[in-house]
Amino acid sequence: MRAIFLGTPPSAVPTLDALVQAGHAVARVVTRPDRPVGRSGAARAPAVKVAAERLGIEVEQPENIRTPDFAHSLRATDPDVLVVVAYGRILPRAVLDAARIAPLNVHFSLLPRYRGAAPVQWALVAGETSTGVTTMRMSEGLDEGDVLLQETVRIEPQEHAPALLERLSGVGARLLIRTLDGLARGTLTPRPQDPSRASYAPILKRQDGVADFARAAREIEGRVRGFDPWPGVWARRRGRRVRIVEAHAVPGALVTEPSGRVLALEDGTLGIACGGGTVLAVRAIRPEGRRVLSARDAVNGRQLLPGDDLDGGR
Repeated sequence: MRAIFLGTPPSAVPTLDALVQAGHAVARVVTRPDRPVGRSGAARAPAVKVAAERLGIEVEQPENIRTPDFAHSLRATDPDVLVVVAYGRILPRAVLDAARIAPLNVHFSLLPRYRGAAPVQWALVAGETSTGVTTMRMSEGLDEGDVLLQETVRIEPQEHAPALLERLSGVGARLLIRTLDGLARGTLTPRPQDPSRASYAPILKRQDGVADFARAAREIEGRVRGFDPWPGVWARRRGRRVRIVEAHAVPGALVTEPSGRVLALEDGTLGIACGGGTVLAVRAIRPEGRRVLSARDAVNGRQLLPGDDLDGGR
């Protein structure tokens, strides 16, 4: 099929590569503009742009996708399909209609669960033990289009968002090729989503990283895993921020210390009292302005000590 690919981050690259390897003609890649990063403010190209240039595919980086000229340029390319993977913008009807067969989306959840910008992160926060990938025909609603194919993926114990997203991006690439094959053969039956089962995964905000130790340890663990690498989970110790890098809820543990109190160092972890008397076992932290430290090194360096009281990180 003749495709236009729309995507931005590294998680979209496996699908672009799979399209090319499967022999589909990718006429153009549309991605977000280069953006300044870091203290230097130097512009950095999106991962999809780098991949498209490697593959020798024309790249377009529009600031505004809601202009008549942009929609016209897509239609002039005469694509059979639009393939969208984590592009980062909601596409208007004029853009969706540019595809002769269908605008398709690869979404990293089992829709209608976790509609929105951060499905992998919020699935981890919720303590899900499995998630998956959905291919769907796109509509103007937020991830509301008809489902074409789905594949379930088990979430590994202690898995963080980057590792899970990397696995899901590989599954999504293969699922998209199966979807195109099914469309070409006419063997796929689009299935409407059940809106009563929908849940949402909004874009992450900096404030989401505040460590609220009134929450149960299991929920804080989910945030540590889901909000890696950004916004992270931060607390304050004596006025300075401390990021919790590796942690897990201790099954069955109950304490009477106040929430946010740092407990003893045991088996290489520092306990933190959390809501309902639950305990979070912290294996690694990152004090503000320093490198990542193991819990034992944090104690030896007096960066976090039993008896400390932690509060919100922002």
